[in-house]
Amino acid sequence: MDTRRFPIMTLLVILFFTARAGHVLIDGTLEQSSIYPGTVHTFQVYVPDQYDGKKPAALYVGLDGVLCNAPQVMDSLIAAKKMPCTIGVFLQPGVIRDAEGTVLRYNRCYEFDSTTDLFARYLENEVLPAVEQLKTTKGKPIRLSRKPQDRMIFGLSSGGIAAFNAAWHRPDLFGKVFTGVGTFVAMRGGNDLQAIVRKTEPLPLRIFIQDGSNDAWNPLFGHWYEGNQMLASALHFAGYDVQCDWSEGGHNVRRATEIFSQVMEWMWHDWPAELTTGETQNDFLKNLLTGDLGWEKVGNGSDGKRVTRIIYPDLTNIAMIPTTPGNTVWQYLLQDGQPTCGEPFYWLHNDDSRALDIQTITFDGDGNLWAVTSIGLQICDQNGRVRGILRLPQGIDAAIEVEISGGYVWIHTATANWRRRLNVKSPILGIRPESQGQG
Repeated sequence: MDTRRFPIMTLLVILFFTARAGHVLIDGTLEQSSIYPGTVHTFQVYVPDQYDGKKPAALYVGLDGVLCNAPQVMDSLIAAKKMPCTIGVFLQPGVIRDAEGTVLRYNRCYEFDSTTDLFARYLENEVLPAVEQLKTTKGKPIRLSRKPQDRMIFGLSSGGIAAFNAAWHRPDLFGKVFTGVGTFVAMRGGNDLQAIVRKTEPLPLRIFIQDGSNDAWNPLFGHWYEGNQMLASALHFAGYDVQCDWSEGGHNVRRATEIFSQVMEWMWHDWPAELTTGETQNDFLKNLLTGDLGWEKVGNGSDGKRVTRIIYPDLTNIAMIPTTPGNTVWQYLLQDGQPTCGEPFYWLHNDDSRALDIQTITFDGDGNLWAVTSIGLQICDQNGRVRGILRLPQGIDAAIEVEISGGYVWIHTATANWRRRLNVKSPILGIRPESQGQG
């Protein structure tokens, strides 16, 4: 294995068979991660009897190892053709130990509760490539489908928010999510997800949320049941294919286990159909996305300088990205051509407590500020509030300039130019946009 790209992987020679002989479980260990340094992750790979190695299989990732009797349920559903032939990966969170085996750090909260894309990158760049290095007991290679409609991820509690975030950040990596008693509370920013979901353009995801009214694992961080309901409400508002199970249960795996088979059937009921996006009820986004065809790569990039300040269309004020890191863009009034009365006026969302990377800004013809940031293209109204968030193209470099022209939004980087047709007005210098009021 190329250890420059992948962590070291060790496999136990022991192969585990269930009494029903419907599958094989292979144990493995991942070490020397470049994403989570010093950690050791153990995992099991489920290979159903139906897998022949001739074509890529669907993928199921289960966090915190085997839960909900998943191997037995998958055996039954695959045999009944209610889900495709699927490779399961049951992953434990990382642990760091010393030479004597004493635990120096439990990494679960950091890995699972963080709301960045770090865990998704770990799955993509280290876990799944390691799984695809394996062979079955009959010597057949493990091959995984790259289609998001063929990939599902499940987690419980902190694993629930980890599953959601992996798909949220990378809908190209996972199209289907089951989260049970998820920690969408104030641990590492999970309480903010519902707000970001409402403002972000809908993604092609299918989501199932389970929780119970007696779920309040630790009131210090918030109310689990309320957090899950708020996220579910946001997903419905944003146009997602989402189903929920609300019970009187507590913070445990019992209810998720009871409904696991039915949830799996629902997840795969129309396979292999592609997942589609719904229509958001966010009127600002709905109007903006009229006629949208997504991002298009045009040209080889720009050698211009990064734009960090932009004058309002009527020339009365100027917006500036501050030199001090933060999540705000400053607005200054212009008097005799000089900036005055500055305020951190435009407040932007972030997915972590680290400083937001604000790359470049512009105004549209309605006086809305557009800011290219590390979590997307955020659009603020005249009063400085984010009304919509657009996803950036996958793998885009840091933006040098964003501009609005001819019904397109353009993002220029050093290596490529991107454009997207949207229902947006170009700014006209010297013309004051119609006032949006004080809100």
